[in-house]
Amino acid sequence: MTKEKTNQTKPVYWIPTAYFAMGLPFVVLAQSTAIMYKNMGISDTQIAFWTSLIMLPWTLKPLWSPVLEMFKSKKFFVVTSQFVTGITFALVALSLPFNNYFTYSIALLGIIAFSGATNDIATDGVYLHDLSTKLQAEYIGWQGASYNIGKLAAYGGFVTLAGILEKSMGVVNAWMAVMFGIAAVMILAGLYHSRMLPKGGNTTTEVTSLKDGFATLWDVLKTFFQKKYIYWYIAFILLYRFAEGFAIKIAPLFFKAAVADGGLGLSTAQIGVIYGTFGTVAFVLGSLLAGYYIAKRGLKKALMVLVASFNIPFIVFAFLSSSQPDNLYIITAAVTFEYLGYGFGFVGLMLFMMQQVAPGKYKMAHYAFATGIMNLGFMIPSMLSGYFSDMLGYKVYFIWVLVATIPVFLAAYFVPFGHLDNKEQLELENSTTK
Repeated sequence: MTKEKTNQTKPVYWIPTAYFAMGLPFVVLAQSTAIMYKNMGISDTQIAFWTSLIMLPWTLKPLWSPVLEMFKSKKFFVVTSQFVTGITFALVALSLPFNNYFTYSIALLGIIAFSGATNDIATDGVYLHDLSTKLQAEYIGWQGASYNIGKLAAYGGFVTLAGILEKSMGVVNAWMAVMFGIAAVMILAGLYHSRMLPKGGNTTTEVTSLKDGFATLWDVLKTFFQKKYIYWYIAFILLYRFAEGFAIKIAPLFFKAAVADGGLGLSTAQIGVIYGTFGTVAFVLGSLLAGYYIAKRGLKKALMVLVASFNIPFIVFAFLSSSQPDNLYIITAAVTFEYLGYGFGFVGLMLFMMQQVAPGKYKMAHYAFATGIMNLGFMIPSMLSGYFSDMLGYKVYFIWVLVATIPVFLAAYFVPFGHLDNKEQLELENSTTK
C-alpha cells in the first residue's frame, strides 16, 4: 500500500464516520424498530419475525457484491447507498400515521436493508483495498468501535429521544421525529464521504458484455468455494453469532415487558439510556481493547479468549430474567458487563474474515460472502426468537441462550488457519528486512 499523500485519505479521517454510517441503519433496523413497534402495540412474535426477516439483504449481499467489483468505484456505492438510506428513512417517518403503517414501514425498512447492505460491501471494500494487513489489524478496534457508536446514536440518542418525546407528542409523532433525525444523519454522512472517502480502487474486472458479467460472477463464486478450509470457515462464522441471534432481539423486549409478564417493566427512555449509553460505551471500550489485544497477541492465539468474551456474558440475561431486579444500578451494571465482553469478542470475527476468508483477487466480494454468512447465522435464530421466548417464557428462554453458545467453542477449538494472522505476518516482514 502506498503512503497516504493527503489528509483526506488518512484512515483516521474516514474510518470512524464510514463505519458509524454502516452501523447506524443496521442497529436501527435490528433493534430500535423493535422498541418502536412494541410501543405501537405489535406482538413480540410479529416484531421478532419481521424485524429479523428485513435483515435478509445483509445475508444475501454476496449475490450482488460481485457487481460492485465490476462497475464504478467503491466510493460511488458508499455515497449513493448512504443517500438512498437517508431518503428512505424519511419515507418511513411519513408512513407511520397511516392505518397500514406496519406493512408500509416494513417494506420501506426492507429497502433500507438493501441499501445498507450495499453500503457495508463497499465500505469494507475501501477498508480492504486501502489498508495493509498490518493496518487492518491496527484499525480493527477503531472500526468496530465506530460501527457500534451507531448503537450509541440509535439507542442512547434516538431511542432515548423517542422515550422523552412520547410523553409530549405521542408515540407516532415521537417516532416520526426520530426517523427524520436518522434520515438527516445518513444524508450528512453521504455528503461528508463524497469529499473525504478514498476511492477504494478501480473495478477488479473490466466488463464489456453480459457474457463477461456472468463469467465474472461465476469466477467470484467458484474461487470462494475453492479457498482452503472454506467449509470450516463457513461453519465457524455461522456459529459465532448463533447465541447472539437468540439473545439480542428479545433482550430489549424483555426489558420493556411488564414485571407480571416476566419482564423488567422499564420505560423506553430507561432502555435507551441503559442500552444506548452505558451499553454502547462499554461495547466501544471492549472493541478498542480487543484491537490492541489482537495486535499484540495475534488472532490465532487470541481466538478462544475472544469467543469466550463474546458468549459467556449472555449469562447476565439469565440472571436478570430469574431475579427480575427493580434496581436500575444492577440492571445497568449487568448490561455494561455484557456489552463490554460483546464488544471485545465481536472484532475477532471481523478480523478473522478479513485475514482468513477475504484474501485473493476478489477481496471485497469474498468478504461480503463471509459477512453474509455471518448475518445468516444471526438472522435465523433471530427470526425464531420471538416464537421460542413466547413459548418458554423469558426465564427458561435465556437459559436456552446459554446452551446455544456451546457449539461455537467447539468450532473455535478446531478451526484451522489457512493464512498468516496479523502477528505472524508482521514477524515475517521483520525477518525478511533483517
